[in-house]
Amino acid sequence: MSADSRHLPFPIDILVEGGRWPRRGRLRKIATDAISAAISQSGTDLAADSELSIVFTNDDHIQDLNRMFRGKDKPTNVLSFPAAPAFGGKGAPSPLGDLVIAQETVAREAADQGLTFDDHLTHMIVHGFLHLLGYDHENEAEAVVMERLETAILAGIGVADPYGDRDEA
Repeated sequence: MSADSRHLPFPIDILVEGGRWPRRGRLRKIATDAISAAISQSGTDLAADSELSIVFTNDDHIQDLNRMFRGKDKPTNVLSFPAAPAFGGKGAPSPLGDLVIAQETVAREAADQGLTFDDHLTHMIVHGFLHLLGYDHENEAEAVVMERLETAILAGIGVADPYGDRDEA
């Protein structure tokens, strides 16, 4: 499946809140391609009534969120906020959660790592979405599983392995 023919079983709500982001259409395409690939490669079966929102913001806002919710008073690239289980019974939407991404941090990291902004943004969307699906990297075993899945997802949409030049110990 080419990136252009990808589609999602549910819409993504996109909010551009701060930062110097590309146009909304480009953000939507990057997000759709990343999320579609993550769903496909992870084998996750999500309901058509699932809900996902992505907030594209700036370092100041994400630093506030990082401080409030993680106790870390610094900007970060992406934060994932899984939704609480849906209430309301049959027919109620199935919220997945929210991703919040900081433009300045993503741009800085992309430049530092010699990546294109779009490729690094794609990686951050995949990374954050996998957190919403329950993947984590709190220990070495979890990190290996999550990084391998990220690498496979990204390879499927033409993004180079973001972990490829790490020293193998």
